[in-house]
Amino acid sequence: MRVVSCMANPVLVLGIGLLAQGFFSARVLVQWIQSERARHVLSPSLFWVFSLLGAYLLCLYGWLRDDFAIVLGQFISYYVYLWNLKVKGVWLRLPYLLRLLLLLTPVLAITFVAGHADEFVSRFLSNREIPLWLLLFGSVGQVLFTLRFIYQWLYSRRYGESRLPSAFWGISLLGALSIVVYGIIRHDFVLILGQSFGIVAYIRNLVLLRREEK
Repeated sequence: MRVVSCMANPVLVLGIGLLAQGFFSARVLVQWIQSERARHVLSPSLFWVFSLLGAYLLCLYGWLRDDFAIVLGQFISYYVYLWNLKVKGVWLRLPYLLRLLLLLTPVLAITFVAGHADEFVSRFLSNREIPLWLLLFGSVGQVLFTLRFIYQWLYSRRYGESRLPSAFWGISLLGALSIVVYGIIRHDFVLILGQSFGIVAYIRNLVLLRREEK
């Protein structure tokens, strides 16, 4: 694992991170545009497709950056993305082998890490570039940010369809702000850029939902 990290080209790592945030920004943009047209908050299929693509790439980016907080954040919401794709009718339209790969990816990753536990702890949890307090702060921010999808999943199951309620956007806003602070401390342009764009959309969705309630 250490060899992969050390040999990674910084430009390539940055490119992977920017592409991941590009997918995340695209999901927000698609959701924002469609919601503005409908005059109420929607949960488009593309939102979840772009979420899955972004999660894959950002997890790889976090791995190459030796950043446990980023990797942890993507794992929490991964299967929620798959569930929403299933509810939207997209999941069963994917090729069988692709569905199998998507389902098994986290399991394979955890199995791989378990076989290299000592190196994983040394690389991610004892990283001199990320003090323990900063690691905890970043992890809390990522967990808060991704717990919005756990809430969205529970809320959507209650109504039997994919929805994006007001609390989802409120949690998104708090999580994004904490990640921006973490990104500033870490000098991580990818995190700062990606979350700054999202903050504007989160506030706008809260405004739309407030109007609906009135």
